Amino acid sequence: MIAYILIGGIAIIGGIVQQRLKSKFKKYSKLSLQNGLSGREIAEKMLADNNIYDVKVISVRGRLTDHYNPADKTVNLSEAVYNERNAAAAAVAAHECGHAIQHAVGYSWLEFRSKMVPTVNISGRIAQIALIAGIFLVNSFPQLLLLGILFFAATVLFSFVTLPVEYDASNRALAWLKDKNMLTSEEQDGAEDALKWAARTYVVAAVSSLVTLVYYLMIYLNRR
Repeated sequence: MIAYILIGGIAIIGGIVQQRLKSKFKKYSKLSLQNGLSGREIAEKMLADNNIYDVKVISVRGRLTDHYNPADKTVNLSEAVYNERNAAAAAVAAHECGHAIQHAVGYSWLEFRSKMVPTVNISGRIAQIALIAGIFLVNSFPQLLLLGILFFAATVLFSFVTLPVEYDASNRALAWLKDKNMLTSEEQDGAEDALKWAARTYVVAAVSSLVTLVYYLMIYLNRR
């Protein structure tokens, strides 16, 4: 019963955080930058200021699809962020460049997470099958559920390793925006608020994965 309450509570909190995030980005998307720079231009300037010239800034389709790809060294910005000139776009563009800087300087947590990706991709697929089958066969074949738990634990670890990577990227972004006087005080506050709520989605995801892991452990330990 406690596990169900925790899972339900985390789901509710996650929904609230997602709604707040969307609300914040909608709000700061209306806060136009006085410097008139687009997300692309913000990203290119931040990379140049950090002596990074081998990373391309490109536009990708979708909403909130922004990411940095260390494999091909590209800062991928959603169409809105790439083209628009507002506090939200500046925050996202600078944040993704923060990941590029992490890559350039060999930030340990990013390197660790990158090395985990292939393992986590495989673990996630195996865990999904093993956990579902393991629950049905928990009394006759509990080892299958235990196997699923072990593989799922890898994805939980990945979620927590992601936290310092995301927070550090935001800190680098905000520090650069402030040091270079890229934004007005109002725009800077908006960028910081937007990134703060974005980071909270990763916290909720990590905690949710941990609670789910505990739930499966309880099923395994309480089997009869």
